[in-house]
Amino acid sequence: MEKQHEISRKRSADEEYQEDEHQDSKRFHEEDNDFLTLSLSSYGPRRTIVTPAVSEPPLPLPPPPPPPQPQQSQLLQQELSEMVSQSWSMQSLLSQSPPKFPLQLSASHPLFNGPLGSQQPLTPLVYPQQQEPPPASPVIVPASNGPPSRPVRVRRNPTQAPRDGRSMTIEPPFPWATEHRATVHSLEHLMSKKIFTITGEVQCRRCERQYEIAYDLRERFSEVGSFLARNMNTMHDRAPSVWMNPALLKCKFCDQENSTKPLIAEKKKSINWLFLLLGQMLGCCTLEQLKYFCKHTRNHRTGAKDRVLYLTYLQLCKQLDPDGPFTR
Repeated sequence: MEKQHEISRKRSADEEYQEDEHQDSKRFHEEDNDFLTLSLSSYGPRRTIVTPAVSEPPLPLPPPPPPPQPQQSQLLQQELSEMVSQSWSMQSLLSQSPPKFPLQLSASHPLFNGPLGSQQPLTPLVYPQQQEPPPASPVIVPASNGPPSRPVRVRRNPTQAPRDGRSMTIEPPFPWATEHRATVHSLEHLMSKKIFTITGEVQCRRCERQYEIAYDLRERFSEVGSFLARNMNTMHDRAPSVWMNPALLKCKFCDQENSTKPLIAEKKKSINWLFLLLGQMLGCCTLEQLKYFCKHTRNHRTGAKDRVLYLTYLQLCKQLDPDGPFTR
């Protein structure tokens, strides 16, 4: 009996011990749960932090322009006033009626081709007198700190006097030529001397026959002079191609077109300048012959042939009509 009682006592002691262990573990778990709840409640709910986007700082504005100075504003006003005055002057010029062409021939001029059957007295053509510029004087450059400067020399034509042993005058080779080289009488003088036709020798390049042809002085000069007066401003001191390469005549013996050329004297003082002018065949002359003409008529004789040829036409027309519009 005692042994059973001892076994039951040990069994009850073990049960109590297990129950105590169970209570302790339950209490421990409850304490852990309370601690976890307390720790979570202390932090509170998690909040999402939104980081703002990084933006670049705005660019600084450019500084305002400085106010215009009084002197600059005055200059601007002056320029604006000048521009306005120029525009008004251009409008006034455009509003004016175009002037009459200064190179037109009047009805009283001998070159004017009036109606057939009308006979008018030969009177010289009257043109508006143009003021000649004063003679150029040497330009003196003011002295500076450098070496002494010399006065600028104005270019002029060289001396036109003949060489040693040659006289100033010659025997006129033609009735319409003067005693001076490369010079012809005026149209008024020739008309007064009853010289109405100008003759010259030509030769065919095909059959090589020579013969004489004649030009009506008044009719031919009217044609050449009118052409030069109309186109002088557009020629720019150069002869056109129709003068540089003149169309030759048709041979009256072999009927060959563009084959008859003028016979030009070997001696330059005997060249029939007026005949070549009326036939518009001065382009058949060589450059040396044209330079000879410009030399003795006090014209600039250096340059290309078209420039020297233009001066030859211009000077011969001026010799025939000194009061005409044949000045440079």
